[in-house]
Amino acid sequence: MKLRLEENSLRLRLSEAEVQEFAQTGRVAYTIVFGPGADQTLHYSLEKVPATVPAEAVQVRYAAGALAVEVPTALAQEWTDTEKNGFSAQIVVAEGRELRILIEKDLDCRH
Repeated sequence: MKLRLEENSLRLRLSEAEVQEFAQTGRVAYTIVFGPGADQTLHYSLEKVPATVPAEAVQVRYAAGALAVEVPTALAQEWTDTEKNGFSAQIVVAEGRELRILIEKDLDCRH
């Protein structure tokens, strides 16, 4: 899963295998190690919100070295079960500040 951060935007691109993993397990996660200490790692994930939890919009969670993008079940299922390449969301993160999130399938070109 490719992670791209730029200004107030976050983009995740998933391979075909990762899209299948997300569809089956509801989660894809990776860790980037920047140094030897536990405080020098970044954990990032794409997670499906359980159907039992009411969620209507994409959300983002961040806490000390852990970033999670949470997707409502219905949106996740539509994305994984169709040819839909991606989806985006804008989240208000502070007064006058928005974070743009883009989630895409990073599929091989097939001609």
